[in-house]
Amino acid sequence: MSTPAADRGSTTVADRAVRRIAGQAATEALAPGEVRTTRSTASVRGRRARVDVTVTLPYPAVLDDAGERVRAHVADRTARLTGLAVPAARVRVRELSLREEGGVGAPVEESASVEARVGGRARRPWSSRRVPVAVSACAAAVVCGVFLYDVVAVRTADRRPARWRADLMEWLTTHGPDSGVWPGAAVAFAVFCLGVWLLVLAVTPGRRGRLPMRPPLPGVHAVLDRRAMASLVRDAVSDCPGITRVRVDVGRRRARVRAGLAFGREEDARRVVTEAAVRALTSCGVARPPRLRVRLRPEPAWRAPAPGPVAVPAADGDSTPESGVR
Repeated sequence: MSTPAADRGSTTVADRAVRRIAGQAATEALAPGEVRTTRSTASVRGRRARVDVTVTLPYPAVLDDAGERVRAHVADRTARLTGLAVPAARVRVRELSLREEGGVGAPVEESASVEARVGGRARRPWSSRRVPVAVSACAAAVVCGVFLYDVVAVRTADRRPARWRADLMEWLTTHGPDSGVWPGAAVAFAVFCLGVWLLVLAVTPGRRGRLPMRPPLPGVHAVLDRRAMASLVRDAVSDCPGITRVRVDVGRRRARVRAGLAFGREEDARRVVTEAAVRALTSCGVARPPRLRVRLRPEPAWRAPAPGPVAVPAADGDSTPESGVR
């Protein structure tokens, strides 16, 4: 009895092939050249595949809309080319890249109109602070578990209390905060400081590295990483003529720009650098733009430009330009 051709074997699609297809599909979601894939992973289980893609999106753009288009295209394209079921694709936006000058006008106007229509108050992102909570919970669980084990052993098995617990109770009765002995007061003060610190972590937002942006859509809260903002300002200042060695530090309230001047007039270069940095900070769309401080330092090879031609009045009343150096 012969076996049908369709049942004589199986076709297996490797994770590597799915990963490359997903990475290429992400670059096709928007206009050519606007999306770049920095990392992609894929996991195939039977006839199903899970895809994870890290991309760079163009700036400016509505992130939720652009991210949804990339996610839908990656899932559909990967499923169609591999024959596997892709229930969902996970897209991570790592950074934003500036578009070319010709394609910036329309998105900026659209974003500005949306912000003017939506309005609302930008809120700082709230940090869940998983590490402090996990450490505190594990430490408390270990201490409580040790004490509970000893108490249960004494009550149920008629054992004697552990020596360490008896010694600890005796030490606490003689070295309490009211006994005038400094170890007890020091331990009590340390516990008090720990409690105050946990309360501060619980009631403060945290995530100081992110700045809230103006709400792009109703019910959407957007944030911008300060390092990304500093990168945009640094790129804008680096394009100014005569500027070298640019360093930008963006804080929650202030932005500091330090740049070196290789050639040109210092006053003109400072004005151009300030205007470029202000435009970059304004284009980021944060709810509260940081105050700008520019520090321009001439390079060792910099020389002050020679004075230009000076207009000297002629004898007949006409003004003719003559060189200031004879």
